[in-house]
Amino acid sequence: MFLPDEKNGIPRPPLYASAVAAGFPSPADDFIEGALDLNEHLIAHPAATFMVRVDGSSMTGAGIFSGDLLIVDRSLETRSGHIVVAVVGGELTVKRLIKGAGGWLLKAEHPDYPPCVIGPDMECVVWGVVTGSIRRFTSP
Repeated sequence: MFLPDEKNGIPRPPLYASAVAAGFPSPADDFIEGALDLNEHLIAHPAATFMVRVDGSSMTGAGIFSGDLLIVDRSLETRSGHIVVAVVGGELTVKRLIKGAGGWLLKAEHPDYPPCVIGPDMECVVWGVVTGSIRRFTSP
């Protein structure tokens, strides 16, 4: 069941007011809160947001898996602890940005990947802050 979008005619999935139980089941509630626009829900700054697909396993500890689509906001100021998309040595990577005693580093969220210390001679440009991810569980 999809609800018509009054703005542009594209069907939008309904958003139910009750949450789904991930523990013990509870009685279902048929109350629909309204239509859900995924762009409005996931993207705060459309002009500054892009998406990129993940390739690799270095961020599985953060719940980011190969094949996921990352939502990246270029308008947000980066802070220590943010997951960012950066260009390091000419290649795109996704890592957690950490401010340490010796400077900045890009930290993987998987024990098989060492941290990347951002040295003074290293080319590193942060493209944006990861604000969300999208994952498919089945093929369309």
